[in-house]
Amino acid sequence: MLDLKTANTIVNHIIDAASKRSDLKPMTAVVLDAGGAVIASQRQDGASPIRVDLAKGKAHGAVMMGLSSRKLGERAEQQVYFIQAMNALCNGSLVPVAGGVLVRDGSGGVIGAVGVTGDTSDNDEELAIAAIRSVGLHPDV
Repeated sequence: MLDLKTANTIVNHIIDAASKRSDLKPMTAVVLDAGGAVIASQRQDGASPIRVDLAKGKAHGAVMMGLSSRKLGERAEQQVYFIQAMNALCNGSLVPVAGGVLVRDGSGGVIGAVGVTGDTSDNDEELAIAAIRSVGLHPDV
């Protein structure tokens, strides 16, 4: 289970790491549980309000489909209609670009997902991976 303390630590790690880098735009991070419910979320000063929905969409797609948002994006290139259908079933809440990373526990079970947005998708994903590892959990990209 991904608890509030761990989720807050992940979000804080992302925001702190982003604050130390002058090359990044303002970031937003969201942590979801295995059922897709928000546990923790933060938006840096200067990040637009829509970023919360974008970060949540990256994480939501990952946890609902069991694939990172990067892999969902790759799948979208191959199976456009499938991802469009899934997005419709999820009320438009899938964002199939890198930055949504599954969180696995020590036994390999999915316990949630982290979504990060604000800069390039690669930088978003990099921050999510580092934050998940910082709490001893396993990112799945």
